[in-house]
Amino acid sequence: MNNNDTNIAIIHDWFLKKSFSGAEKVTTLLDKVITKNYSKPDIFSLTSNLGEIENKLFKGRKIKTSFIQKLPFGKNNVQKYLPLLPIAIEQFDLSKYELIISSSHAISKGVITNPNQLHVSYIHTPMRYAWDQMHTYLNKTNLVNYGLQIPTRYFLHKLREWDFISSQRIDFLISNSNFTAKRIKKYWGLKSQVIHPPVNVELFNFNKSREDFYLSVNRLVPNKRIDLLIDSFNILGLPLIIIGEGPERIRLEKKAKSNIKFLKKIKDIEVAAYMSKCRAFVYAGLEDFGIAPVEAMASGAPVIAYGKGGILDTVNCLTNQEKDKIPSGILFKKQTSADIVDAISWFEEKNIWKEFNSQTLNNYAQKFNSKNFSKKFELCLQKAWDNFKKK
Repeated sequence: MNNNDTNIAIIHDWFLKKSFSGAEKVTTLLDKVITKNYSKPDIFSLTSNLGEIENKLFKGRKIKTSFIQKLPFGKNNVQKYLPLLPIAIEQFDLSKYELIISSSHAISKGVITNPNQLHVSYIHTPMRYAWDQMHTYLNKTNLVNYGLQIPTRYFLHKLREWDFISSQRIDFLISNSNFTAKRIKKYWGLKSQVIHPPVNVELFNFNKSREDFYLSVNRLVPNKRIDLLIDSFNILGLPLIIIGEGPERIRLEKKAKSNIKFLKKIKDIEVAAYMSKCRAFVYAGLEDFGIAPVEAMASGAPVIAYGKGGILDTVNCLTNQEKDKIPSGILFKKQTSADIVDAISWFEEKNIWKEFNSQTLNNYAQKFNSKNFSKKFELCLQKAWDNFKKK
């Protein structure tokens, strides 16, 4: 690939201030890698409400948005227009670009390209609410109260069809974990190369004294299963701090006892401070990768988590040690409050947190740093480009 004369586009699903997290940070790093090694890409997204943050992130380049941006409340509540999003992403005219890179957790991988263009897609997840976590989402909505459950199920059926069809347009797939790679194989029938997402592990302090509270940092949405953590800590009576925002917040606050504290709208430096002092980081969701647990380990905190999904790429269980693997937490087998209670009770009664060394956990977390991600992505992109040109 010629370094300075390649027309390149990067497409991300949407940029929202209220949910600027792992996938968005990956997209901005992809932009930096491409700009450094090739040429400055154009940025596309269904919508954006980043405002001045946009100029800072993309060095003065304006994000090119879809017609959803101009619809009422479109730039702030893009998810409300979900039935229109597959149509919207297909309207981008990318014909002048030789290389298209999509960063997709939902729709952006569905852009239309021609046979002379290379489309590389970094997949954070096949749409959870359309596939294996559909029932979790439907059971937590009020759609049944409005008589919309059957139409919604039919729409999700059609969305799965589009999701499969659009996946077949991609030339080279990258997945963020082995679990995501399995889901891609299951739903799209495609192979992908695993490159773990970058984590800013250098921002976290592991030298602080540990305190007696447990910590959870999550978006408060159904699939994170914060409800299980609340049920468990209501029984345990131990202090739990939950940091995050989301549509589940009010419902979760109502069921939590006084030993559970909710924090919102706090700065990243404050989140890092809580991570550096918690006894352990708790995680009950089935995650595709999970950046927060890696941040916790970089802060010197062991992780207590549900032992399935992307967490298996990051957390090595103390009770199931393998050679050359550094234990970094405790994994419980079933996604139930009973299993969580058992795991944390054992952790408390046996003083298991003393088995973990904060500096060792921090050293282990360094493998997920931005430098390693950039190096692996560069090699992967060059391989994809070389193979594409041979064909």
